[in-house]
Amino acid sequence: MTLAFAKPRDVTLHYHLRAGAPGARPVVFLNSLGTDFRIWEGVVDRLADMPVLMMDKRGHGLSDAGETSIATLARDAADLMDHLGLSDALICGVSVGGMIAQALVAARPDLVAGLVLCNTGAKIGDAEGWNTRIENVQTTGLDAMAEAILERWFSPTFHADKPADLAGYRNMLARTTTAGYTATCAAIRDADLSESTRKIAVPTLCIGGTEDPTTTPELVAALADLIPGATLTMIDDVGHLPCIEAPEVVADEIAALLKALE
Repeated sequence: MTLAFAKPRDVTLHYHLRAGAPGARPVVFLNSLGTDFRIWEGVVDRLADMPVLMMDKRGHGLSDAGETSIATLARDAADLMDHLGLSDALICGVSVGGMIAQALVAARPDLVAGLVLCNTGAKIGDAEGWNTRIENVQTTGLDAMAEAILERWFSPTFHADKPADLAGYRNMLARTTTAGYTATCAAIRDADLSESTRKIAVPTLCIGGTEDPTTTPELVAALADLIPGATLTMIDDVGHLPCIEAPEVVADEIAALLKALE
């Protein structure tokens, strides 16, 4: 995979763009807190023929850090899509990536034909919880908190069956900078997208995991209820990152929505 970078505004963004068949609808992937775009590779490998954009949001992976809010992260995605000439895309986001997707369609509906919102909500958590997490990260560092975070990321089955994978994703998390991680925590804390999300007018699929204690099945179902016409898929025995635990299911759901958008 070739490294690619762009600086459409104030920060340098790391991304990967895979070419697709002429005229095929692009799919844009937006990743979660404490991860980089590689979490989508199992999904992307199962999708053929369409252009695919994966990007590291600011403060994560190989992208620069900088002033961060959900609106700013959505603007980064829009800027990168404009830079690459992508529009009328299916946007697929997990966790905070799903919040960024909601903000993107509100700000730039010309870029978005449909949404896949994984393990996310219009609002996630409360100020007290996010402030506590920010303080803990700043005090002890992500490495000390990694085990507790991984308990929320993955199901008990994944923990039992894939210790090597678990260690790898722990490394990904722990190597996220404190500044990038806490800035994104604050962005999530400060965002309530309920008013704009209830006005979403593109076909939307919400996906959740039955073993996700962070964006619970109830939270994802509430998001689906908020968006007119949205559908809901709940994946059994999967935690917060179905793109890693069940990439074949996520890929099939994306392919089905792409077909419906034709």
